[in-house]
Amino acid sequence: MEAIFIPQLTKAPDRTLSFAFRENFDDLDTLTPVKGEIAVTHHGNFLEVQVQAEAIKTLTCYRCLQNYNHRLVVKASELLWLEDSVPEAALALEREVPLDDLVESLSPQGHFYPSEWLYQQLCLAIPQKQLCDSACEGISLPSTSPSQIGSADDRWAALAALKQQLPQPKID
Repeated sequence: MEAIFIPQLTKAPDRTLSFAFRENFDDLDTLTPVKGEIAVTHHGNFLEVQVQAEAIKTLTCYRCLQNYNHRLVVKASELLWLEDSVPEAALALEREVPLDDLVESLSPQGHFYPSEWLYQQLCLAIPQKQLCDSACEGISLPSTSPSQIGSADDRWAALAALKQQLPQPKID
């Protein structure tokens, strides 16, 4: 997707640019290209960006470590404020930032990069808790006693010998 020059949006019909896309992202490995539609509307002092997109991504289950396919579905809308950049004198190392300044803003004479914005939305859509199934029980380990572990791995031999030298506690 190409960058959108923000002043040109004011000349578009209904001040909106809409298009369908089918794209692969270098930093986001997906089995299928990301496909969907995006609309960018200029509202004077802010842009409204809406997207509907989907792709299939291979994830690894946190419990059993098996790979599984997950459908990423993004239906997002965001307002991006248009304002001139803050003067460099105001960018001191230490300054108090009002709560109203904690929003994303773009230069009204600059560009909007829909591919970067979409990439961020896709990353936010990746589940934090990656499970192949809600009933996944994880990796099944063979039941072994501590003595079997020591005999199976020679690195435990020194610890087993030390354990034999310790006096056994008396239980009353």
